[in-house]
Amino acid sequence: MQTLIQVVCTKGKSLRDAIVNDPKLEKDFSFALGKEREPGRSPGWAKIRSHGDNRQGALNVAWDAKTSILLCRVVNRGAGKPNLIVGDFVDYLLARHCKRIEVVTIIPPR
Repeated sequence: MQTLIQVVCTKGKSLRDAIVNDPKLEKDFSFALGKEREPGRSPGWAKIRSHGDNRQGALNVAWDAKTSILLCRVVNRGAGKPNLIVGDFVDYLLARHCKRIEVVTIIPPR
């Protein structure tokens, strides 16, 4: 099951890079960087894993520089529920990157 989170941002540097390089990502928000491909290049992506209780899954995060949109696919494993990871990630985004965010759209699986 996959859930899509689309974050429309103001123009500027890659929000994906800002997330990946955020020291509070793991310490304060229970997320950890899993993998990253071609950091600093477009298109780049990162896999962020959740380490919270009852959260079995990861976020695949990609930044589109032309449109300033962060695309995040929440991928669950087993009986994990996407609502917990989605809620944690939106909480993180609003706590750490609120000034850049214009719109957050969550598209549930069908």
